[in-house]
Amino acid sequence: MWFAILSSKEVRKDRPVGVVRFGRNIVLWRDENGKVNAIEDFCVHRRARLSAGKVINGRLQCPFHGFEYDGDGRVKLIPALGRSYRVPERFSVKAYNVVEKAGMIWMWFGDGEPRGEPRFFEDIDEKFACAEIRETWNVPFPRAVENQLDVMHLPFVHRTTIGRGNRTLVNGPVVKWIDGDSFVFYVFNEVDRGQIAKKPEELEGLESRVYLEFIFPNVWQNHISEKVRVVAFFVPVTKEKTMIYLRFYIKATGIRPLDRLIAKLGMQFNKVVLHQDRRVVETQEGDIRKDSLVQGDLPIMEFRKRLYGEKKLVEFLFG
Repeated sequence: MWFAILSSKEVRKDRPVGVVRFGRNIVLWRDENGKVNAIEDFCVHRRARLSAGKVINGRLQCPFHGFEYDGDGRVKLIPALGRSYRVPERFSVKAYNVVEKAGMIWMWFGDGEPRGEPRFFEDIDEKFACAEIRETWNVPFPRAVENQLDVMHLPFVHRTTIGRGNRTLVNGPVVKWIDGDSFVFYVFNEVDRGQIAKKPEELEGLESRVYLEFIFPNVWQNHISEKVRVVAFFVPVTKEKTMIYLRFYIKATGIRPLDRLIAKLGMQFNKVVLHQDRRVVETQEGDIRKDSLVQGDLPIMEFRKRLYGEKKLVEFLFG
């Protein structure tokens, strides 16, 4: 499966960047054509960090003895042995399949060769201006994702922002799978006046104006309107840490510099909301398998069904 792991702007030309993803040390860089490469972040020779090196003619040079690596993780030059020396194949490190799309770098995580392309929301195009922030939470990947799939917490966690109105009763919610990797869900929360929450089947055919969408494994969207969206990418760093990239997309005026300013200002509110979530989510016990879910957790249940079907991801999270 394709995981969004890094914002494109973080991998600059002629400068490697080291990150931890899925508990692995990885270094990324751009070659002379701007293509992003990713390999293990250590030199096969004496285990120095390649991310402390530099990019030379599209190759990554180790800072210790100048070994040069290509995008396949192969050492192509050992300076001390001369430029004509043919380097044995054993001088190599693991390379990762990465592609660039929607301003993010995506890495293939799973068995076999990559299948298809990374998925992003087709109705977010270049006409949108965007502001972006990122931060690391001390929670496992599923906890970060499921917070954004949780439709019951708003009047409690966000009672001063997006959860105003004391709409604690959750009808449904309604979840509709678009395909095997993505679903939308609609929220019909209301004030509790003694009524019983309606079951999802009682709301069949209903859609809310504002809805949420999720693309497995780690991309989420709050579809506020045709011109305003909030998007999040949930990136596994280690078993206990997740990096969240939050974007605010807007095309209010059609004038990009002005829309960019509006997006930047609007991001301040989104940051407040995000930190309201963080205050509570970081108190959760990490193992999701101990939870006792209820009807209002239906989007979370659907996510878990898909999650538990990915053997390698389950091994990373619970192994």
